[in-house]
Amino acid sequence: WENRWVTNNGQFVQELEEKIKDYLGVKHFFYCTNGTVVLQLAMKAMQLKGEIITTPYSYVATVNSIIWEECTPVFVDIKPDDCCIDPMKIEEKINKNTVAIMATHVYGLPCDVEAISSLGIKHNLKVIYDGAHAFGTKLNGKQLLSYGDISTVSFHATKIFHTIEGGGICTNDDELAKRIYLFRQFGHIYDDY
Repeated sequence: WENRWVTNNGQFVQELEEKIKDYLGVKHFFYCTNGTVVLQLAMKAMQLKGEIITTPYSYVATVNSIIWEECTPVFVDIKPDDCCIDPMKIEEKINKNTVAIMATHVYGLPCDVEAISSLGIKHNLKVIYDGAHAFGTKLNGKQLLSYGDISTVSFHATKIFHTIEGGGICTNDDELAKRIYLFRQFGHIYDDY
């Protein structure tokens, strides 16, 4: 209250972003309204239009974000041992309309990020991770949210780390970060982006 800056990328949001960025070991991290909005920002920043392969075993917001961005969700089943999308079943769903894979890390268990990354490279697809359950999870000594073209997280009160409401989006891609920043800020520029 003392500095009268309580919205629009205030000092405490910036401080939280810096600390989370360092904790996750990512180049760019943006705090946002909620976990659904960050999934939408991911698709907007990547300019995705077409089919996005995903899992039905996620909160409805994952699929809603795809539909709201006028893309088509294509469902792939999960592996029974970890409830994450089965990469062995992804490739059979890829076609000329496929533009991305949106995989969900479930209950803090990581998707097979290496297999999914290989499919993304092989078929020139973007990889987005819905990491709502994965904040703080590590894989091979690396934060799970540092994988993919973009990873997102929810900070809803039901999550292990939360801000009561909110979400975040991270990437190591400078161009994607610039687009995400501008979308989030309605085009206002407050720093070096």
